[in-house]
This record gives sequence, C-alpha cells and structure tokens, in this order.
Amino acid sequence: MKVLALTPGPMRVAPGERYRIEQWEPLLREHDITLTYAPFLDPALGDVLYRRGHVLPKAAGIAAATVRQLGSVSKAAGFDLVYLFREAALLGPAVIERLIALRGVPIVYDFDDAVFLRYRSPGNPLWGLLKSPGKTAGLCRKARLVMAGNPYLAEYASRYNRDVTVIPTTIDTERYRPEQRRPRRDDVVTLGWTGSYSTAQHLRGLTPALTELARTRPYRLVVVGGEPPEVPGADVVARTWNADTEVEDLSDIDVGLMPLPDEPWTRGKCGLKALQYMALGIPPVVSPVGVNTEIVEDGKSGFLAATDEEWVARLTTLMEDAALRHRLGKTARETVETHYSAKVVAPRVAELFKKAVR
Repeated sequence: MKVLALTPGPMRVAPGERYRIEQWEPLLREHDITLTYAPFLDPALGDVLYRRGHVLPKAAGIAAATVRQLGSVSKAAGFDLVYLFREAALLGPAVIERLIALRGVPIVYDFDDAVFLRYRSPGNPLWGLLKSPGKTAGLCRKARLVMAGNPYLAEYASRYNRDVTVIPTTIDTERYRPEQRRPRRDDVVTLGWTGSYSTAQHLRGLTPALTELARTRPYRLVVVGGEPPEVPGADVVARTWNADTEVEDLSDIDVGLMPLPDEPWTRGKCGLKALQYMALGIPPVVSPVGVNTEIVEDGKSGFLAATDEEWVARLTTLMEDAALRHRLGKTARETVETHYSAKVVAPRVAELFKKAVR
C-alpha cells in the first residue's frame, strides 16, 4: 500500500509527527505499507516560525509553503491512501484537504492536540488569529476514519465521524532505554523537564513550588528546550533541544516534571513528556490533567500533583528515597513497553490503514 503523508513538518523536528507517523514508518513497512511525506514546513521556515518577530519572512515562507502543498492534490491520485496529520496547511480553511477528498482518495485523519480550539501560541500570538480551528470538524467528516491521540480528542471526533479509534502517542523503546542513563556524578538529585518555547509557560507556573522546594534541600533542575524559569536556590541548567541528543539530554535526570493547567487546550495533550521520562525508567510527577491520569498510576509508576503543596510533597518524597525512584521508574518503563511502545501500536495503525482502503 502506498500512503501519502501530509504533515505540518518540518520532518524529524515537529514532536507530534515524530512520535506518531515518523516513528511508525519502519514498522509499517513490515506490513507492506510505504510512506511518502509531504510536509508543509521546510527546515528554514520551521526554524524561524516559532521565534518572536520575523513577521515578513514568516508570511513569505507560509505563502510559498501553501503553494507547494497545493501540489499534493494532484500527487494524491497516485496513492492508495492519504494520511493527514492535523492539517495540510497551517493557516486558513481546509482547501487542500477538500480537493483531495473530491478526487476520491481515502483519507485517514490523525490529531494529537485540541486543534479544534483556538489557541494563541506565545511565540506567534497574531498567527493564531489566522488559523481555522473550525476546520477540524470538516476534516473528521471527510475522513474515512479518524485516529485520535486520547479519549478527550476521540469524544470530539466522534461527533462528526462514526469510525474513531484512540491511538496514543508512542515511544521507540529501542531508542529510549533505561540502561542509557548516565551514572550519577554527585549526590544532588536532578529534576528535569523537556518541551518548547510555547510550553515553557507551564513549567514557569511551577516556579513557586520549585522555589519552596529549594528552601529545604538542594537540587538541580535541567530544562531541555524552552526558556528556563528563575528558581532561587536551585542549580538551573538549560540545554538546547536537539532531535539527535534528546535521549542523552534526559538521561541524567532522576525525576521528570510535567505540570499542566487544567484547561480545554491542555486536556487534549497526549502525555509525551511523561512517556519520554517513563521509557527511560524515570518516575514522573505530572498534573492530573487529561490523559496524564491514565498514563501515570499514582504511587506506582509516578505521582500526580494538583497543587503547589502536592508538588512539593511528591518531589520531596522522591528526592529523599532513591529506592522508591528506582521502583516507580521500573514500573513506568513496563507501562510504556506494554501500552505505549511503537512496536505495540504500529500494527494497530497498519490495520486501520488497510481498513480505510477496503
């Protein structure tokens, strides 16, 4: 089966598609499914798009990318299936998707964020006004079937399509392995967070709890990607995110952090941060928001924390007990291997692709 994959891109950079379709690709080949990518963003535009300013280069790049992506309409006729991740073009209505649907090529629609809500990214607040979140409903209607990253997203999709399957974000458990973790250089416990400029605001919201924690015990805070918060009393280490080193950059932390406010947008998140930590055998502490409460079993594979007081208490418990960190981390790894491994989920995706073309 030949599949044309329309993705926001750029390839090997955008986390959503890297941990979904790009990660499944080698496993799909084992089911005689081959992918050809048509990403909207190229590396140059992707590099500038999420920085502040640069309005004219962004506008010119998006216009050129839209014209380029229109070429996918005629290209789609040569494929058995079109896999659409989130949207074919970043701004405006679903013109490209409608034209492909008119050609009769079956579409499998996949989304892992609450893209049906209007969201203004801190890096591009004005561009958010030009997006068309309402098109998500139409994309669900036009798809032969829909893959949603969690039950919250699936509930929305089910209003517009009767064939919706929850397909979680997955981890390459061959790449993320606990034995890759670095040996401890000192006795200072290291907390860690990974994300982007737009999600760093959630980590900054944890600053009061982290500051209170630093008053009673020393610790190191490693921040991979995004701007680190100022935490008096803590040793804060900032690392630039890089796809080639992301596993290494997380490999020396003892506890992973995933704070989230409880909002409609964040309920659509698919728990990627928690899954990355857990795959490395690192116990996570997460906000009980959305799918986090399904991924993390409180007290067994990590901890849930809703208030600053709970964050301080859970982190204190883990910082003081290395054996507990090891025990929770072991269960966390087993959870990923059983439910969130690409090896487990990709065959389900292959069956859905075959079902869509029957």
